[in-house]
Amino acid sequence: MSKVSSNIISKKILHKAFSLMSIARQLSCIYESNKEITSKYVHATSKGHEAIQLAVGLQLKKYDWVSPYYRDDSMLLALGISPYELMLQLFAKKDDPFSGGRTYYSHPSLKRDSIAKIPHQSSATGMQAIPTTGIAMGLQYQEKEGLKVNVKGNEPVVICSLGDASVTEGEVAEAFQMASLKKLPILYLVQDNEWDISAHAKEIRAVDINQYAQGFGIAVITIDGTDFIKSYQNVQKAILNIRKNRKPVLIHAKVPLLNHHTSGVRMEWYRDDIEEAKKRDPFVKLKKNMISYGFTNDELKNIEENSKTIVNEDYNKAINAKNPSKEDLYTHDFAPTPILEEKGERAPINNEKIIMVDAAVSSIRELMKQHPECLLYGQDVGKRLGGVFRESVNLAQNFGDNRVFNTPIQEAFIIGSTVGMSAVGLKPIVEIQFADYIWPGLNQLFTEVSRSCFLSNGKWPVSCIIRVPIGAYGSGGPYHSSSVESVLLNIKGIKVAYPSTAADLKGLMKAAYYDPNPVIMLEHKGLYWSKIKGTEKAKTIEPSTDYILPLGKGRVVLEALESNIEIGKSVSIITYGRGVYWALESAMDFKDMVEIIDLRTLYPIDEELIITSVQNHGKCLILTEEPSLNSFAQSLASRISQQCFQFLDAPVLVLGSENLPAIPLNEDLESQMIPNKFKVSSKLKELLDY
Repeated sequence: MSKVSSNIISKKILHKAFSLMSIARQLSCIYESNKEITSKYVHATSKGHEAIQLAVGLQLKKYDWVSPYYRDDSMLLALGISPYELMLQLFAKKDDPFSGGRTYYSHPSLKRDSIAKIPHQSSATGMQAIPTTGIAMGLQYQEKEGLKVNVKGNEPVVICSLGDASVTEGEVAEAFQMASLKKLPILYLVQDNEWDISAHAKEIRAVDINQYAQGFGIAVITIDGTDFIKSYQNVQKAILNIRKNRKPVLIHAKVPLLNHHTSGVRMEWYRDDIEEAKKRDPFVKLKKNMISYGFTNDELKNIEENSKTIVNEDYNKAINAKNPSKEDLYTHDFAPTPILEEKGERAPINNEKIIMVDAAVSSIRELMKQHPECLLYGQDVGKRLGGVFRESVNLAQNFGDNRVFNTPIQEAFIIGSTVGMSAVGLKPIVEIQFADYIWPGLNQLFTEVSRSCFLSNGKWPVSCIIRVPIGAYGSGGPYHSSSVESVLLNIKGIKVAYPSTAADLKGLMKAAYYDPNPVIMLEHKGLYWSKIKGTEKAKTIEPSTDYILPLGKGRVVLEALESNIEIGKSVSIITYGRGVYWALESAMDFKDMVEIIDLRTLYPIDEELIITSVQNHGKCLILTEEPSLNSFAQSLASRISQQCFQFLDAPVLVLGSENLPAIPLNEDLESQMIPNKFKVSSKLKELLDY
């Protein structure tokens, strides 16, 4: 890219930049001089990085998006955030505008009409690259679908700020791949100070970011990030380029780290390049530039003194600000859902029976017809195949490649991009091809998706549906047969549904769509077509288009005879998914003695229905397809035992798959591994014999 003329830098911009850099420098000074107090909670500062950060922050418009990283306090100042607000976060105060005291300094999340929007920023290094690239993908989708009409030349850009060490993360590579593949309107700012924590770039990076990013086909500009004027010019050109051409650009800004890595890892412990780094101080350089632009030494001194006064006053005010109350802890784990009641017709007289896989396709088709902000993506869901289980068949034909499209094999991106898509107002439905493939995406699910609402203090809930075909069926072997619900249920901040019938799948899919929170839809691939003997009841009358089944409502599948209940000859089976059909098969050998509860949703769970059933029967079997040891089922058994202790006539039993590492490929071994009618009957007999 050609050089930009220096006359674009006005004295007004220089004055503002110097004022803000002075404030940033004073923040570093006051934190260090009061380290016994300010280091109570770990923080980092922008000292040495200020010039490039200000160059970016001063050019962002209110319709832009930005994901700063944990060292970007100068960028936040440039956006219009006050030192006082930054220090409220530093001290984890109640009125911290980003998180209400829940997360670290310079981990912002903000939704103000007057400045660029800042979604939740995690602490996991580099992990913001995927959600932020998801924002750019969402903007592109809106532009292609005509959902946002932008004034020509004022199209929004997305900024993703990264440290050089974070770029070695695999998830950053996934973000770069998608940005280049889809030609997304995003600027990656890499601030290269050549240090990880104590590891130098020479130890841990084979090539620098310039070479690395170009390998993905991303345009790269390498600049001296200590020179504010040159930084401003290059950033300006990059942003204008993205607004016009809607393609990714990466700015590789070389900067010194003039402060500690964080307040917890001090530079004097390991750094031997401090004096050399000080020679590149951006504050000194900007002072010289100010003089050359006609500012006097007295003017600069006044600016510095004013900055010192502001920071000192804000510090004293912030340190005495109110702390969060204990009650503040229990807010914003989820955004309130509007779906609280079952609505619509579950079994309309004139409708035909459908299998579960068709119910999935039907529900999504209806949602996409009604809501242009709804889109579907994942591996092999596009036109050619329509999903490996045909679970998205013809949707791309119906709605086009922009709304239904294939992704690379990038589970982390598939999951994490929903954060950005949701932030811009879309409702992404994404698919992980098999439950076994969800493991590469767990970091994004745990760090970004599940925590966004809580750590942003309710500002940025992630509204998405993650579809996951699950369970053993058809000799899928060790890489296509796993049950993963216990792992998922240990991630707080997500909801998990597990339907066992076509009607339930359709109703829960609708509820998940209108829920403003992340919902994982576990869809048992062995129930998709009702081909397994004994699973015929998974096929149901197709519910009406407006049918909605709230998350957290279980279903009584089978009831026991009241006379058997009265004499203590009955048992409650609490189950879900394919477990419903093992239970039904076994119940035939215990006529009128068995009540079957289908949970339908694992979180939230219908605790009232469970407790009522167990108290009524006094005996309980929890049936799952997962290996039972250390499982969700065992946890549920413990909860039931505690709450129903005085009503129990026998211990709460759990039956699951064998406690082995994986489902074998051989069909006989697979059959031996998982529950069946005979195993269930044995447990029922054991309970009824008490």
